[in-house]
Formats: sequence, C-alpha cells, structure tokens
Amino acid sequence: MEAQRHILSVTVENKSGVLSRVTGLISRRGFNIESLSVGLTEDPTMSRITAIVDADDMGYEQITKQLHKLISVYKISDLTNDAAIERELVLYKVSAAPEKRGEIIELSNIFRASIVDVGKHSLTIAATGTEEKLKGLEDLLRAYGIKETVRTGKIAMSRNTKD
Repeated sequence: MEAQRHILSVTVENKSGVLSRVTGLISRRGFNIESLSVGLTEDPTMSRITAIVDADDMGYEQITKQLHKLISVYKISDLTNDAAIERELVLYKVSAAPEKRGEIIELSNIFRASIVDVGKHSLTIAATGTEEKLKGLEDLLRAYGIKETVRTGKIAMSRNTKD
C-alpha cells in the first residue's frame, strides 16, 4: 500500500508529558510527523494536537488504535478526506533595498500578508493561508532574496457542513 498524507486532530488533556507520549507513539512506529501544532481548546483543561503524518492505511490504523489506548486522549479525528479548513502561519524575512520595498509591500498586500517588522535592509512579512497560497508567495519573494523563513505547523478544523 502507498503512504498517504493524513491530517490527524487529537484532543488531549492539557497536562505535562501528553504531547511527548503522543509524538513518541507515532515516531516509535517509524512514521514521520511532517507538521505538528498544539494549542489550547475552548476548554482550558484540553489541548488539540494537529499532526500531519505520512502513512499507509494499515499504518494509520495502527497509529489511531494505539492513540485510543492512551488515557490522556479524548478524541481523534481524521480530517484527511473531510471538508476541512487548513491554515499555516509563515514569517519571511526578505532582503529589501529601499527601491524595492514598494514592490514587496504591494506583493504582500496581494496575498493579504502583513509587514510585521522593518529593518535597514529587510522586511519581515507574516502570511497565513493554505499551503498553496504560501508557496505562491514564497516563490515570488525568492526573487528579492529570502533571508530566513519560520513556519508554524498546520492547524485544521472540520467545516460546519451540518449548520
């Protein structure tokens, strides 16, 4: 079977060591976590882990069965084939000579990104969106010279298809 990219949303207790147990369980089985994001939920006693994992169907089933056995895990959702909203945040530090700043700012505006810091020789741009949108912006910013890139992990949530 061929490996597939799975979007896993895991609601867990907001306690020390839970993230380590969840990620350790996945990595011990030989699966790489491509993206990882963790944050509090609407209930401060709970956290949501969003992990992107490449696994075939059998491997993915093994991961979810083992996760269900962890006492700290309350809910596991596979958002892979669901109508889901996915977002990621990226900070780009771009070389910005004074005569090019206007172009870079205009490009940022087109992608609804924000200039969050201005230096003598650079601009730092914050952009959120889908993987495709961020790749498009990054491809265009390369022409100016990207000095540094920092990315969050992906976050995902199922759409309100029943509302």
